[in-house]
Amino acid sequence: MSTLAEVAPKFVEMAHQIVWCTAATVDRHNRPRSRVLHPIWEWNGTELVGWIATAKTPLKADHLGRNPHLSCNYWTPAQDTCVAECDTTWIEDKATKHRVWDLFVNGPAPVGYDPSMIPGWENADSPGFDPLRLDPWYLRVMPGASLMNGTYAAEVWRR
Repeated sequence: MSTLAEVAPKFVEMAHQIVWCTAATVDRHNRPRSRVLHPIWEWNGTELVGWIATAKTPLKADHLGRNPHLSCNYWTPAQDTCVAECDTTWIEDKATKHRVWDLFVNGPAPVGYDPSMIPGWENADSPGFDPLRLDPWYLRVMPGASLMNGTYAAEVWRR
């Protein structure tokens, strides 16, 4: 098993190149429910945190209220894959909402974007702009080349 310091930078690099992930929650009947989302990740050398610019819809609030875990799975046609299994927290404080907004606006290409392009989101104070914090407890990174050459060189970290 690898350390967070070994896996997190590789995870962020791959996730930010892929940009979009399939994110899964669990519904009220314990069935998986997936959607496509666009997280941005921050690695400061000791802590990895993900952020999703999203709306706290009744469905998402219900799923995460019952089971606050989210799985983010990234994939490319070259079979590069990375996964983050996360605890989630809805962000309600104004200062953090502004920080997350700015993180997306000033994020590196291709993962950064201006959230105001979403209808109804003029700025971080807009109703319906409800950032979701992701705190990974499991990471896996596997370059597709390792799958194709039979070495299956996945790096894994667990909290």
